[in-house]
Amino acid sequence: MKVAVLSGKGGAGKTLVATGLACAAGRAVYIDCDVEEPNGRLFLKPNNTVSRPVTKKMPAFDREKCSGCRKCVEHCRFNALVLVKGAPMLFDEVCHSCGVCAYVCPEGAVSETEREVGAVETGMSGEIKVATGELKLGEATGVPVIAAALAEAGSEDGLTVIDCPPGSACPVMESAREADYCVLVTEPTAFGLHDLRLVVELMRVLKKPCGVVVNKAGADYPELERWLEAEGLPVLARIPYSERLAELGARGALACREDEGARSLFSGLLTRIRGEAAE
Repeated sequence: MKVAVLSGKGGAGKTLVATGLACAAGRAVYIDCDVEEPNGRLFLKPNNTVSRPVTKKMPAFDREKCSGCRKCVEHCRFNALVLVKGAPMLFDEVCHSCGVCAYVCPEGAVSETEREVGAVETGMSGEIKVATGELKLGEATGVPVIAAALAEAGSEDGLTVIDCPPGSACPVMESAREADYCVLVTEPTAFGLHDLRLVVELMRVLKKPCGVVVNKAGADYPELERWLEAEGLPVLARIPYSERLAELGARGALACREDEGARSLFSGLLTRIRGEAAE
């Protein structure tokens, strides 16, 4: 079973929930797809880590063969190519490695080269396999690194927890597209509700079953409760605003391992998710 943990905004508590679920399962795979700022490993502290580079294919143009026909420029839907002095110029930060330029070139002037865009680090935290995607500084998109990190789940039958990036753009879609169930983490604030709406809209586009975890619960925000009820979204758990959880997080401790209350909360959450996914 693959469970994706999402949130429309940063700081809502995705990593708290994702690491808590992996810990509650005992044996699991945890994949950190927040490749711009992966921090699950700070709490899980995996041992015997191994890192491997992630590359993506980029077009290379042979000026001797190129006739300047512009077909590659005209067919690039991402506007990553322009013709400069009769030869294609690539804006590699917007290239999506689709290969259409090589496909349409009548002169065979386009080949492919590999470019390093990040890395995936793997290790073990007890019985939890930890896979962390890390985007190289300056890269425009983390999708290739996310795809490489997700491949670490393999075909194992147990629980895989996917810690998604914040927001609702392409990296989030890539992270959640193979999930069996999605957990949406929010907080009882106007910003939390605004961004939750965006993520729920994405879930409906992807046709994913989902439920909500309200983190930092305690503050009265009726608008969130009314909206959840109107949308028919199940509230899977409420995590109270807690100085104890804040203190554990500040020193990089895994709450599920350090605190009995947190362990019970995440075990109950995992049971509820399994029940919702089975319906």
